[in-house]
Amino acid sequence: MSGTELPLSAAEVDAFVRATLAEDLGTGGDVTSRAVVPETARLQAVMATREQMVVSGLPLAVAFFRALDPDCTVVTKAEDGDRLEPGQELMVVVGNGRALLTAERSALNTVQHLSGIATLTRQYVDMIEGTGAVLLDTRKTLPGLRLLEKYATRCGGAQNHRLRLDDGILIKDNHIAIVGSIEAAVKAAKEAGTGLQVQVEVDTLAQIAPALEAGADRLLLDNMSPDTLRAAVEIVGGRVPLEASGGVNLATIRGIAETGVDYISVGRITQSAPAVDIGLDFLAA
Repeated sequence: MSGTELPLSAAEVDAFVRATLAEDLGTGGDVTSRAVVPETARLQAVMATREQMVVSGLPLAVAFFRALDPDCTVVTKAEDGDRLEPGQELMVVVGNGRALLTAERSALNTVQHLSGIATLTRQYVDMIEGTGAVLLDTRKTLPGLRLLEKYATRCGGAQNHRLRLDDGILIKDNHIAIVGSIEAAVKAAKEAGTGLQVQVEVDTLAQIAPALEAGADRLLLDNMSPDTLRAAVEIVGGRVPLEASGGVNLATIRGIAETGVDYISVGRITQSAPAVDIGLDFLAA
């Protein structure tokens, strides 16, 4: 997966859309639209921004509308990853009125949530522009939405850290506590023969040398001050990539990036991103 290519197959998109609509429709369906809107009514729906944002999830919104009205006409006015100003249109949909009204909330919820992540991510990326540091996301995602939330961070300009527990070795303090030392933990990870890079979380400068001597391929510098991070960068001297993590926010990330670390991971871009404000206005078609 890379860039802004939706990380779901057609079958996976279909399953996501159907599960989401089933949650919203219940067993009785959209009783309001069925009772109020004539069966043959046609509507035009215009989705537009109400604030500055970075778009993510637009293809999923299209899929929601087409799931309920396969014959609807959709014209997209933006692409995932685009930066938009308030009032810009994302898409225009023309189709069966009942179907469009029924799909409205699922489509909006998805785009608002994913675009919120992309928008917050871009704010962090902009803060470290020119430093050479790269923003990473984390596994702090909502259950069942990890692929999409990590996709949204890519739309905002971040790179993905581990997607799952099986695509990278990260030795943390609890692992070290169990086996007794950094050296023992790294040795065991290397001998496991996974072929994966071995990253080690270090909390103090004193842990750096043992980790490197044991053969760590990368270090995660956890909750270190900028002064300590600069010292760590000097000690390592470019031998392995360094990732700073912990206590990172928009006020602190620039100073962290300027210490010379290679990567900065931020959990809050997925964990705490607010949904963006997007409207969907209907007119008779």
